[in-house]
Amino acid sequence: MRYWQLRLPRGRQSQFKKYQPSMKTLLLLTVMSIVTSTAALADGKVDFQPSDTPKTVLERQAGQRVELRLKSGEKLAGKVEKVGDKAVHLSAISGQEFFDAVVVLDDVTAVLVRTSK
Repeated sequence: MRYWQLRLPRGRQSQFKKYQPSMKTLLLLTVMSIVTSTAALADGKVDFQPSDTPKTVLERQAGQRVELRLKSGEKLAGKVEKVGDKAVHLSAISGQEFFDAVVVLDDVTAVLVRTSK
């Protein structure tokens, strides 16, 4: 009997005679599916328009992770939840996952978007 075959009562053995993949195969398939799904989530480009402002860029990035550079020099990375007229709501702040942030758009000097891995 091979290691992937199960020892079952006589009446049920015929149900499980097919090949069952090893744990290494299952782990490899799981890792490959995670890598391909996260690569598909990345947009690939920012699609900059000449009339863009930080607000319009952030509106297009709703639901995606971005990094904001502020006038003070501070970096703030998180997931864009909502963009209002004067502020943006970020959730899952990097390094402070249990916190959300509301950032005044006038304080944003740059919006960094990850386009590839």
